[in-house]
Amino acid sequence: MRFYVMVLLLLSSIPSISQNCDYTLSGTVADLHDGSVLVGALLIVAGTEQAVVTDVDGKFAFAGLCENTYSIQVSHPFCITRGFSVKVSGNTTRNFQLEHHLEELNEVTIQGKAFQNKSKTSFENEISIVELERFSNGSLGDALNSLSGVSSLNTGNTVVKPLINGLHSSRVIIMNDGVRMEDQEWGAEHAPNMDINTAGNITLIKGAGALQFGGDAVGGVIITEAPKVSLKDSLYGKTSLTGASNGRGGSLTSRLTKSFQSGWHGTVQGTVKRFGDFEAPDYVLSNTGIFERNASLRIGLNRFSYAIEAYYTLFKNEIGILRASHLGGAQDQLRAIKSDRPLVIDDFTYDIAEPRQDVTHHLATFKAFKRFDGLGKLSLQYDFQRNHRLEFDIRRGDDRDKASLDLQLDTHTLMLDLNSRFSESVNFKAGLSARYQNNFADPGTGVRRLIPDYDKYDLGVYGILDYRLNESWFLEAGGRFDYTYMDVFKFYRTSFWQSRNYDTLFPELVIEEVGNQILTNPQLNFYNHSATAGATYSFGKGYNLFINYSLATRAPNPSELFSEGLHHSASRIELGDLRFDPETAHKFSSTLQRENENFGFSLNPYINLINDFIVIEPTEIQQTVRGNFQVWEYRQTDARLLGVDVDASYAFAKNFRFDHQFSFVKGYDRSQKEALIDIPPVNTKNGLVYHNRDFNNIWLQLQSEYVFRQNEYPNNNFEVFIPETETFEIVDVSTPPSAYHLLNFNSSIDFDISQKSTLTLGLEVTNIFNTSYRNYLNRLRFYADDLGRNLLLHLRINY
Repeated sequence: MRFYVMVLLLLSSIPSISQNCDYTLSGTVADLHDGSVLVGALLIVAGTEQAVVTDVDGKFAFAGLCENTYSIQVSHPFCITRGFSVKVSGNTTRNFQLEHHLEELNEVTIQGKAFQNKSKTSFENEISIVELERFSNGSLGDALNSLSGVSSLNTGNTVVKPLINGLHSSRVIIMNDGVRMEDQEWGAEHAPNMDINTAGNITLIKGAGALQFGGDAVGGVIITEAPKVSLKDSLYGKTSLTGASNGRGGSLTSRLTKSFQSGWHGTVQGTVKRFGDFEAPDYVLSNTGIFERNASLRIGLNRFSYAIEAYYTLFKNEIGILRASHLGGAQDQLRAIKSDRPLVIDDFTYDIAEPRQDVTHHLATFKAFKRFDGLGKLSLQYDFQRNHRLEFDIRRGDDRDKASLDLQLDTHTLMLDLNSRFSESVNFKAGLSARYQNNFADPGTGVRRLIPDYDKYDLGVYGILDYRLNESWFLEAGGRFDYTYMDVFKFYRTSFWQSRNYDTLFPELVIEEVGNQILTNPQLNFYNHSATAGATYSFGKGYNLFINYSLATRAPNPSELFSEGLHHSASRIELGDLRFDPETAHKFSSTLQRENENFGFSLNPYINLINDFIVIEPTEIQQTVRGNFQVWEYRQTDARLLGVDVDASYAFAKNFRFDHQFSFVKGYDRSQKEALIDIPPVNTKNGLVYHNRDFNNIWLQLQSEYVFRQNEYPNNNFEVFIPETETFEIVDVSTPPSAYHLLNFNSSIDFDISQKSTLTLGLEVTNIFNTSYRNYLNRLRFYADDLGRNLLLHLRINY
């Protein structure tokens, strides 16, 4: 019996004695997001004493392994340690990926390059989260106005619309955390419907270089992204309180995030802003208050190879429109334009009366991604938006509480994107998008509808290839195709239909005649091509040269095609044209940039040639039953925009630096051989900054802002008959206001109130000397001065 047991044991040991344990396991450790190698990553074979560290190329190798399944632990600074199961069968190669995470929550900034460039051959302007916190009581337009090359088209001081290198509205795409904003952006007094406090950073691309976001970005792309969430068990947040002297109001915003190491996370955020009538240096700007309420909720799961996320935000804003901008007869219009003071000045109040806007915007999105070996990152996103815009005019009788304009715009979008790395030097991005949009103009207002009912369908496909030629050169090229179909039902006044010669050009569009109106059904198709090509050259110590060409094609928006009536909050009659063709823009730009701690700069010249450019201009004054209004009419021409943006920063002493910005753009109507309307004048900003991180992170800035007079402008003046005097008078709506200079002060200081909580106090003073001025790009400059001095006190707690 003992003999048989010994034989059995001997036989069972033969395989282990003969097993080959001379195999190797080798590979690389890289960043999950961009594929960059991770130097100094530690790899340990569980249950053994074997451990190696990756070299300068991110490579590792284990020797003396048997044919078996091993558990490998991989760790690296600023990464969460991961475990992998590897089956070794012969000499085996296996690559590992880890995801980088920032240790400090407040370091999720653009300046820290927390994400990759959206367009790798176009220079990108960036705003950090620290800078955004200064604008917590303002708007997206206010924040962007701090960048060179960006101005704002204003309706008073509460409706601020970003204007990039002289272009705005439908020519500028705004991406709100991956969602293209669809909020009737065609209106000059329609501000972006988003809360700036939901953003963790903002990127600005001047031009159509980022094709994945759309091919119609003739002016540029604005990209806001949510703050990144750390993959660790944590609960943190931020609360900001701001009080302002001008408007006698303020804002309160708060955000709370719960994260788990498992990848689950959730964020809830809310903002309330309330201001009464704002004030110019010498008088109250009556009926200019604002009451804004916003809320958002985000829930998601973020894993290394896949993620899902759901997001919802509600934006609601009530805005008063300067009472003095809505007047009676032609005599009042002349008096208002010639007067140094508004014709209506009432006592300060928090009440918001007519004329006013009431806008509600819902946004809901669901997105997910999955990484596939050999294919790349595949992303899917669906989003829904509902924009409900009410505009209230000054009305009497039974209709006095009824909106004069009631539009509801619903948008559904589905996107599929693939980001694939072919090799260490070649990356390819491609995507498909489909969008359905329905606009409903409520006929119950009792007023002629400015924008008709319509259904709009968009299909798009794009592809972008980038190639790193060597350490100095980086190349990028891409193309996009978009198809747009519009199915519209619109009533035209018979007299207007005939005066435009539509009865001859489009007789097939007529469905029926109803009294003095014609019901039509235009069905329009647009085929748009867009492209980009560029290169980035890095040389010397910190120098980069960006060279980019972009082709953008934009279909006319519904306002440009179909407007026919009174735009109430704009206080003007607008007329579109059914015959418009798409705009086609060719933009050539280059940027020379130097990144240096002591002296850095960027120099960005550009030229934008736009064929069939659609412009809206004043043509006359028209008397209606609701008063006297300017008539603004759309027309199509060829345009040229030429300009340069300059940024520079010089650290001339410890903790001291000098910042400089300069922007210049010329807009020229090549068909009419005259200047374009609403082109920003030359402007420059210069600031002296003291920043000492060692002394409570104190930050002090004194800024000088000088805006030159716009000396190149079209002559859109016209005559109007004055019944009181039975004479004709010239209405001057063209002459720009004088140049002006403003001095501003900004400061902040941090106090640690616990190990994980910081209190930040800030004081800001704008227009220190209470200067009276009028901005050429403010639509209400005909009726009143801009804002006087404003003192703002900021209090922020990060916890």
